[in-house]
Amino acid sequence: MEYKITTHNEEETMELAENFESEKFPNMIICLQGDLGSGKTIFTKGIAKAIGIDENITSPTFNIIKEYDGELPLYHMDLYRLEEVTTDIGIEDYFTKNGVVVIEWADIIKDKLPEERLDINIKIVNDEVRILYITPHGKQYEDLCEAVL
Repeated sequence: MEYKITTHNEEETMELAENFESEKFPNMIICLQGDLGSGKTIFTKGIAKAIGIDENITSPTFNIIKEYDGELPLYHMDLYRLEEVTTDIGIEDYFTKNGVVVIEWADIIKDKLPEERLDINIKIVNDEVRILYITPHGKQYEDLCEAVL
């Protein structure tokens, strides 16, 4: 099942992310897809806020992975620059580190993603409005969507 949610500004996008995070669990995987400027990092900021992370969340484009300490660890990945990387850099190791993993540009490693995860594709409507297409994979993520949406 796919859910379709419209947000009308950055605050609503962050609030939606905070709602998902209210139902967090260890090894939660959230895969974000969308054009540049669609709100992937804004969504991640909402997750970070909900798990008590006060640091400024920025896209880890040049770092690939940033780690933050909160109620659960947050592993924020941006794979935008990985299209040409063919070696294993250990991304899969994060899937079982008992934290929350948020992956921007997750389609780049589609074949390495766990079967159970939450996919969110963000479409730009205009400067403020976004449509989020949310697809849960696995019972735990289906239950998560039922609780939040």
